[in-house]
Amino acid sequence: MFESMNVNELYPRWLVAREKGAPFALIDVRSPEEYQAGHVPGAKLTPLNTLMAKVSEFPEQGDVFLICHSGGRSAQAADYLARQCGRSNLINIDGGTMAWMQAGYPVDQG
Repeated sequence: MFESMNVNELYPRWLVAREKGAPFALIDVRSPEEYQAGHVPGAKLTPLNTLMAKVSEFPEQGDVFLICHSGGRSAQAADYLARQCGRSNLINIDGGTMAWMQAGYPVDQG
């Protein structure tokens, strides 16, 4: 299975990693168009339909955070990676990018 957290739990971890210049594995599984419209700074775009081909690029150590628009597709991605690939370091972001934006946290476009 996989863990979940909300954006208010994610933000301080994201912020510390940014301030320290530390690696932070945040995978955005939305479409390129959704990603370009607004995403968490530093999130890596890996659309859900390309997940299988890109799984080897995700770190096996440390937390891997998965985000989408509201949390549904990222939960699917986490479930797939846990069941099919044996990953146990996955955290789904409940509320997704929509909740991140509504909370007033930084957003990049393009």
